[in-house]
Amino acid sequence: MPAEARFYRSLPENTVQCNLCHRFCKIRDGRPGLCRVRINRGGKLFTLNYGYPVTIARDPVEKKPLYHFLPGSSTLSAGTFGCNFRCGNCQNWEISQSSGEGMKLPFRSPGSIVQEALDTGCPSISCTYNEPTVFAEFALDIMTEARSAGLKSIWVSNGYMSANCLDAAEPLLDAANIDLKSMDDSFYRKICGCLLQPVLDNLKRLARSSVHLEITTLLIPGYSDSPEMLERLAEFITEELGPGIPWHVSAFVPEISWKMRDTPHTATALLDQAYAIGKQAGLLYVYASGNLENTCCPRCGNVVVERIRYSVIPHDRGGCCPGCAMPVVTIS
Repeated sequence: MPAEARFYRSLPENTVQCNLCHRFCKIRDGRPGLCRVRINRGGKLFTLNYGYPVTIARDPVEKKPLYHFLPGSSTLSAGTFGCNFRCGNCQNWEISQSSGEGMKLPFRSPGSIVQEALDTGCPSISCTYNEPTVFAEFALDIMTEARSAGLKSIWVSNGYMSANCLDAAEPLLDAANIDLKSMDDSFYRKICGCLLQPVLDNLKRLARSSVHLEITTLLIPGYSDSPEMLERLAEFITEELGPGIPWHVSAFVPEISWKMRDTPHTATALLDQAYAIGKQAGLLYVYASGNLENTCCPRCGNVVVERIRYSVIPHDRGGCCPGCAMPVVTIS
């Protein structure tokens, strides 16, 4: 059954305004918001995905990707359906672009998700696969129970949540990987159907908070791979967020994308180029998928965490470099 949403305000004539993300959809009676999973019924906003995860799986935390937060551990990953973006490159489009209609999913309480994490030995729960913002009520209840059970909470997000949503999530959130898809507003407008600035503002806020932050950029040939744009992006991270924020550059796989299947694969040389751009900009930790993935100490160069895909060999001493004792990763 749909649950009443928490992030909205009533308007005249049974219209409501959703305050969950930066779209701030004004929704007429009987209509859904752009995310398709929040619907106005009689002047009240309801969420259709509370308690209905499409997927729950035990993943390496590196798959989120998080390389400096509990490295080598497993995280219980949960996602529902719906999204506030319309990215043509989306690789989870079967669930992100769905309203859930026709899905016969069993109801799962927040407590049952937390108990599954405990039973499977996962020290954290990740809200991922689709955008956590659009199932924020469910995510927040999971996070509240996870905190009481001694578990960490992670979001893998596009970063388009409203200040209201972030106000509620930040005290319960331990780590996040945020997509920074481009530094060009035109990319966000054309490919995602939204604006760049709210993402930048939320990244600045998270960087100032106690939330562990890492950033991912998908290199889509011809769309988000120009050296000039990547230079601006790496400089933004270094200067506005901090040089210690890890930056992941990942490869585009067209065969499983929603609407960009004629776009080429990302060449290894492009990943290497982006890595070099990040290091030139002063970033301490840059990772290129399938290639440059070890965590090395920026002070002395020792390997702190060795990775071969999702096989992890830690060499740290309590999260510090084994050579010079510089703090590098968070282990608890």
